[in-house]
Amino acid sequence: MCRPRPGQRAVTGTDTERDTERATLDKAAAENFPVAPFFLPRAWRDDLMAVYGFARLVDDIGDGDLAPGGADARHLGVPAADAEDRLALLDAFETDLGRVFDGSPRHPLLRRLQPTVRRRSLAPGPFLGLIAANRQDQLVTRYETWDDLLAYCELSANPVGRLVLAVTGTATPERIRLSDAICTALQIVEHLQDVAEDLGRDRVYLPAADMKSFHVQEADLARKTTGASVRALVAYEAQRARDLLNEGAPLVGSVHGRLKLLLAGFVAGGRAAIDAIAAADYDVLPGPPRPGKIQLLREVGVTLRGER
Repeated sequence: MCRPRPGQRAVTGTDTERDTERATLDKAAAENFPVAPFFLPRAWRDDLMAVYGFARLVDDIGDGDLAPGGADARHLGVPAADAEDRLALLDAFETDLGRVFDGSPRHPLLRRLQPTVRRRSLAPGPFLGLIAANRQDQLVTRYETWDDLLAYCELSANPVGRLVLAVTGTATPERIRLSDAICTALQIVEHLQDVAEDLGRDRVYLPAADMKSFHVQEADLARKTTGASVRALVAYEAQRARDLLNEGAPLVGSVHGRLKLLLAGFVAGGRAAIDAIAAADYDVLPGPPRPGKIQLLREVGVTLRGER
């Protein structure tokens, strides 16, 4: 049996689980929006990070971006032979999610989520929606119309905003409606930033009907630089996303205190990302245009003042 070298500590099951959690949670720093910023109450931060861990992991499963070594598959009880089968992993993850609500989950991120679910009386629906979206990603790789894309965002993005409202105890039907508009917009902005990356995964989130209207072929999306027709299409979709952000922005003024600042960060992050895309003249194919911190802070101030 292996022993640690002098000065090392033995690696335990708990260490492995902690590493598995950290590999997912550390990705929060790279998101377009603040996940659990320092100014929130500690209890909110803990619960929002637990929700983020779930959402990030299910996306990583759907995208095939799990950490090397198959630790997540082992935690879910998926045989090594099926560790690359995304649908099998999503099915196992959904089964383990059920244990969050009635039992003892196996995956450390779901064990982390369980106290949040109980403390905040969270329902399974939003979590199941996120799993369904990633299952859909394995089966549907093109969207014919804008409405088809919105239906996908209803599963892939809107549950996140609904969970934020539930965690903070501020959910109402009107706030959920406004939150859905913001979350859909953020998802579309991400798709615009990642056109080339998504195509590399054989996915296109630009509606086929819009591509036809702007005379854009899929081959145009595979180029190293963005042609005029693709730029015009990206500008059109970016304006749609901006309109959705503006539609949802009154959510910020409907709450108070630190939650208002958090929600302003979501809206501002989307607006700043759209501004960065516009500043790049909608040339998204070389890599995702991203805003700087000063630009983001400026947008937070504008959003808090309700100036757009």
